[in-house]
Amino acid sequence: MRPNLQDSWRIGAVEIPSRVVLAPMAGVSVQAFRRQGRRYGAGLVCSEMVSCAGIEHRNERTLGYLRVAPDEHPLAIQIFGSEPAGMTEAARMVVAAGADIVDMNFGCPVRKVTKTGAGAHLLEQPELACRITEAVARAVDVPVTVKMRRGLDDCSRACLELGPRLVDAGAAALTLHPRTAKQMYTGQADHTLTAELVGLVDVPVIASGDITSRSKAQAVLETTGAAAVMVGRGAQGNPWAIREIADGDAAQPSREEVAAELIHFVDETVRELGERRAHGFLKKFYGWYLGHGRVPRQFKNELMQLASTDEVVTRLYAAAPGAAEIVARLEAELPDPDREVVLEGMPISIYGGG
Repeated sequence: MRPNLQDSWRIGAVEIPSRVVLAPMAGVSVQAFRRQGRRYGAGLVCSEMVSCAGIEHRNERTLGYLRVAPDEHPLAIQIFGSEPAGMTEAARMVVAAGADIVDMNFGCPVRKVTKTGAGAHLLEQPELACRITEAVARAVDVPVTVKMRRGLDDCSRACLELGPRLVDAGAAALTLHPRTAKQMYTGQADHTLTAELVGLVDVPVIASGDITSRSKAQAVLETTGAAAVMVGRGAQGNPWAIREIADGDAAQPSREEVAAELIHFVDETVRELGERRAHGFLKKFYGWYLGHGRVPRQFKNELMQLASTDEVVTRLYAAAPGAAEIVARLEAELPDPDREVVLEGMPISIYGGG
């Protein structure tokens, strides 16, 4: 019997309504992206990495990531760092902001993260990784989870040695992306390692890497015994991929639906980041949304050249007038922005802060 991706499951006391998890992605997983993921069937959504050093120094942009809306739950906020004390403070802060789960990144392969001793570097520092996990798990009253890669170098199996130790230290679930840090995103994710990890621990394991379709998701769950799958790059500008994986609805969106989702995403991102930051941030999303043969390349290039997000929205409405009705419905479904969690005394603005 094939696994049912609509089944609920738990991480600690947190119930998750489907077996599809939307990955934490730096430069992508803003609040608008997470909320869209929940609408399209992700049972759990995750923030992008939040630097514990940025929290410690009250960096405004870092604190801007700690903005939580009521329709995001269940939500994991991911933190990264290399010191138990700093990670503990960061964990307490993200729980105060509304995180249902604290996720720790022990897998990021990017040099600017690993050179600080954080991310994938911790795979080669098992004692420190376990101390961080134990300290954070003791400090907060929500589940603490860890996302990791298989190891640093080709053929590494560090994840299989470290995973059980992290669980002993207090991790309530593990996410494994079974590529090495050296691979980055090349090659194939080796989910035989995911199956081995599942057999070594008694907490849920989330399978990450190359989950691009419902059939692949079901096959990975069936062959590994993982509790859930994590969808990442395939969902960038393509929430319909989440829908297809979660419930099997493979219908392609109309031009009006694509335009409406992009317009709504633009509006919500501007609300969150402010026009100046959002204008540059959003350009990669134009290509993602309008790719897949949905519009001519010339149209995508035209949007890239426009001077403001207002001009982008105007151009999208001109290309797909029927999008207006869909956007109005999406806006009507938004919760009251006054219900967003903002930490008292912190330099976080609901509109344009961070």
